[in-house]
Amino acid sequence: MQPGDPHWASPVEQPRIITDERSLDWDDSADLVIVGFGGAGVAAAVEAVDSGLDVLAVDRYEGGGSSAANGGVFYAGGGTRIQREAGVQDTPEDMFRYLRLETRGVVSDRTLRRFCEESPATVDWLLAHGARLSSSGVFTRKVSYPPLKYHLYHPDNSLVPAYAAQARPAARGHRTAVSNHGKAWGLGVGIWQPLAEAARSRGLRSEKYTECRQLIVDTAGRVLGAKVLGIPAGSAAARRFARCIRRANRLLELIPPVIPLAAVTIALARRYLAAAARIEATQRVTRHIRARHGVLLSAGGFILNTAMVEHYAPLYRRGLPNGTLGDTGSGIRLGESAGGAVGSMDRVTGWCMINPPAAWPRGIVVDRNGQRIIHEGVYGSTLGDAVAHSPGGVAFLILDEALYREGRRQVSPGHEYVKYQRQVAHLNMLMNRRSAPTPQALAQQLGIDPAALTATIDTYNRAARGEIPDAFGKVPDEMSPLAKAPLHAIDISVHSRYFPMPMLTLGGLRVDEDNGQVLREDGSTIGGLYAAGRTAVGICSNVYMSGLAYADCVFSGRRAARAVVAAKLGAAAPPAAAGG
Repeated sequence: MQPGDPHWASPVEQPRIITDERSLDWDDSADLVIVGFGGAGVAAAVEAVDSGLDVLAVDRYEGGGSSAANGGVFYAGGGTRIQREAGVQDTPEDMFRYLRLETRGVVSDRTLRRFCEESPATVDWLLAHGARLSSSGVFTRKVSYPPLKYHLYHPDNSLVPAYAAQARPAARGHRTAVSNHGKAWGLGVGIWQPLAEAARSRGLRSEKYTECRQLIVDTAGRVLGAKVLGIPAGSAAARRFARCIRRANRLLELIPPVIPLAAVTIALARRYLAAAARIEATQRVTRHIRARHGVLLSAGGFILNTAMVEHYAPLYRRGLPNGTLGDTGSGIRLGESAGGAVGSMDRVTGWCMINPPAAWPRGIVVDRNGQRIIHEGVYGSTLGDAVAHSPGGVAFLILDEALYREGRRQVSPGHEYVKYQRQVAHLNMLMNRRSAPTPQALAQQLGIDPAALTATIDTYNRAARGEIPDAFGKVPDEMSPLAKAPLHAIDISVHSRYFPMPMLTLGGLRVDEDNGQVLREDGSTIGGLYAAGRTAVGICSNVYMSGLAYADCVFSGRRAARAVVAAKLGAAAPPAAAGG
């Protein structure tokens, strides 16, 4: 796709072609220009400046992106220092066997094995640059996100029996040791901020409030640099823009979107965003930056671009966008404008987190036909994928009275789960529940065939009592017969008002897996152009496990930086990462 296409949905322009790099009056230059200073951008910056490159990073906002705003989970294994200190046994082979089940060939086995084998050294590298990771507290049960006192847990399906039978489980979710007033977001700064400080202390130049609109290429298509639009640093306009963006972000984080009052704070946030847009429209200055050895596109995904989501992933159009303001697809569009190919653009992760309370996965999830769709104890992203692909994106969690009461007890005051998790559970039990004395009566309320739901519950109860195997591989210890009236149904559909499905995009530019260089449709590489993080196809582009995107950002960002270092030295990029 190219600028001008009806589905382009981006301000990114066609590349500017010049016959001689000396014909353009460049405003600045660097060995490596990084577009988007989030998780992948900061990892690339550290790797590059540590190797002696002159690096300039630009970001439309303040940097960090979704990597800094997330729950602070970094997926790592194979025997990391943190795992060893916590007494968790793991090997690269076990990690590889597990992730191979999840990635399903989205990257080659060779790349996936590199990722796993390098994982312990990657954690050492993070720690050496100040990342705040801790081995304090291992949460050993299945959960969507652990209580805040735990810093190592299972952020995946590794404890589900069908997966555990094929790959030995290990806690691989390394959660940052930072606090955000009891909230489970904004914790990714525990990795991003130390890396950003390390890069700047070694000479990184970074520019906030600067957007890349156009690539500059030679007649052969090699990328020479970029045109950026930026609010001058230190200006009154920059200060006003910063105030608007910060106030908007605070309002967006103030109340979870599932709470009705959130409509008020979201509306106020949009007013500040509109003011910020007016400042950009009138105060930005155009500059041209020469990239002597490469441009790295690391500007995030496209979940905030409604038109792109509608075009590429319509199944997810009614979900809750889970990203930061820069996730507009601009990095992907920049790569496409230069001839880059895209992949996995239909892959979106939707999170349907029904644990906690731990009682809920002991019930069943059915579609609008009354049929079960999956093992209910799988990780929330796997469940969300099944819900999104069910007829109409409609699904209901069915509990009996015993499980309902147990769930209420598990999220009552005094329990250790994150406050937000308790709030969502209580809200849904209060506002998003339908109840009936029999399966037939509940089915009629839900618009489901009564006979189908009755048969589904009867079969499940037999499996829960150990009389027959469960069709989805649950064992009796993971189940409870739905026998105590009344029965309850919670709407967990993609479009559920009180149980919205947070989503982020996983696809992006196709890249050479050895060096991160952007590929054309014919498989050739685009000279001088690299992509990383959620701007590119990577380890997590099939299905999301918490922390896997962050880990892929670091992996792919460092990979691209090493390739640019090699390009400057006139050698081939090294195939493996250095240690800490």
